[in-house]
Amino acid sequence: MSYDSYIFDLDGTLLNTLNDLAASCNYALRSYGMPERTVEEVRRFVGNGVRRLMVRAIPDGDNNPLFDKAYATFREHYLHHSLDTTAPYDGIEELIASLNAQGKHIAVVSNKFYEATQALVRHFFGESIKVAIGERPDIRKKPAPDTVLEALRQLNMPKETAVYIGDSDVDIDTARNCGMPCISVLWGFRDRQFLIEHGATTLVDNPVEITEI
Repeated sequence: MSYDSYIFDLDGTLLNTLNDLAASCNYALRSYGMPERTVEEVRRFVGNGVRRLMVRAIPDGDNNPLFDKAYATFREHYLHHSLDTTAPYDGIEELIASLNAQGKHIAVVSNKFYEATQALVRHFFGESIKVAIGERPDIRKKPAPDTVLEALRQLNMPKETAVYIGDSDVDIDTARNCGMPCISVLWGFRDRQFLIEHGATTLVDNPVEITEI
């Protein structure tokens, strides 16, 4: 079938944010005398929002008495450094332009906190993507369906003609909870075997394949 709406995950799907996330994570850890994490460790920690990233990165997680301070330091640092090395993956800008030219409806749904999601989408995609939803207190984050359904509401489009695109097991579960098909991308933070083990059914190696499905 032909999809009318394309709902994208952000980190690991549209943007390679890994090095900036790792830098802010390690800045916070370093600030409170905690051991730093490798980029590959941070790759495994992302996907469930930045609070969960820091729970995984900080010794003893949110039971650590310094957790709240370190988490706040991460957020503050990341808001000022989220553009240091972050960029769209190769072919993403062309993909978004192609979808817009075909009259498709596009939204971003992320577990990244709301302010950072809005800022990154605005910076890299401008008016090409008008709906962007990040983590906020009044709506359940992925894999709950709420943020995706809110994006479709803002697009004024039904889920029956929508597809969800992401790079992780969280995205596969999100699409399933929405009753929507999922396209899993292989250039992000999880590899093919991991995605297949977590239920991926449609995988793509490069962005142009998305328009061919």
